[in-house]
Amino acid sequence: MPSEIRHHRHNRYRSLLSHPEFAGMYAGFVLTAAAGGLSGYALGALVDRRTGSPLLTAMSMYGATFAAVIGTLTLMSVADGGRPRRTLVALQAVSLASQAAQAIPGLPLAARFGLLVVGFFQALGTGTRMGLLAELVPDSAYALARSLMNLTAGGTAIIGYAAADPLLRHLGTRGVFVLAAALTAAGLVAVAGTVRERSIRLARRPGLRQTWQANVALFSRPGRRALLLNLWVPNGLIVGCEALFILYDPRHAGALLAAASAGMLAGDLAVGRLLGAAQRRRGAFALRLLLAAPYALFAVHPPLPVALVAVFAASVGFAATLPLQEQLLALTPDSVRGQVQGVESAGRITWQGIGATVAGGLALHLTPAATMTALALVSLTLTIASRPYVVRAGG
Repeated sequence: MPSEIRHHRHNRYRSLLSHPEFAGMYAGFVLTAAAGGLSGYALGALVDRRTGSPLLTAMSMYGATFAAVIGTLTLMSVADGGRPRRTLVALQAVSLASQAAQAIPGLPLAARFGLLVVGFFQALGTGTRMGLLAELVPDSAYALARSLMNLTAGGTAIIGYAAADPLLRHLGTRGVFVLAAALTAAGLVAVAGTVRERSIRLARRPGLRQTWQANVALFSRPGRRALLLNLWVPNGLIVGCEALFILYDPRHAGALLAAASAGMLAGDLAVGRLLGAAQRRRGAFALRLLLAAPYALFAVHPPLPVALVAVFAASVGFAATLPLQEQLLALTPDSVRGQVQGVESAGRITWQGIGATVAGGLALHLTPAATMTALALVSLTLTIASRPYVVRAGG
């Protein structure tokens, strides 16, 4: 695989950022992620205020993820098309249009939910971006690059969630939507101004047939299925726990979300920067257990400081995604890397939406604390039951 980044002295993030194309794509990713977080929080607060429905509130925050699965099943092969830069810029522009539309005054809630279909295009954009990333960096630096992207996105999310309530008070919901659109526009400019078109890809026409062929090949291998299960379901269930923070403690929901982002940041930093590939593989199972276990504390309604520590510790477990992604990349042919990584990312995001919806539905019958505890126990059960298959895939 050709690579534009030749050397990573001591595996430092600085060497990645010294490459203009990676730096531009990275900046676009972070700005777009920040915009999505602010817009989702503002929409969730708006829906909660107007409807008081736990299910609708959770769906409004994570509903765009459902549209991602449609992109995964139909046109994800665009991620491996011959002109990935043009594709990525066009999909970023679609996201900008959706964010700007949310800022229209007096827009009905039905129309706001309709705009969540942008998740379809976000899924295709994620696949294209990850395909480009696999071309820009060598395999040995892939986990470091993903770690850096997750790390900074997590840091941005901490700032965003911590500032979400003050921003809503001072700017109002429409002002937050406008800010999200501005961040998305900045991300679009960063990508368009730095990423160049790649010439090493096959000039093939993407479509439903190509997408299905690659998806069938992906899911036909037990090892890949086990990796995808562990990349999708436990993460999605814990995101469902996070989707209930507004209902669990409306006054401190922003602090709980910030603690979750801080834990994710710390985990990505430690696992991506400090651990080698073999150490990451050995620690993946323990991290997946850590992802869910602390949420069992919510069954006894812990004080806020204890809850913040539990959420922080649990979110460190999200770093198990890095070694699992490395394993999946190693099992993927070069010709479909963009699509497979797009399927992985879109499936993970879709399961976040499923987890949030399941959590919201359960919260109609159980307390938020009981729902979070139940989701954590299911996540632990799945992680333990699937471990033999993940070990076999690594072998």
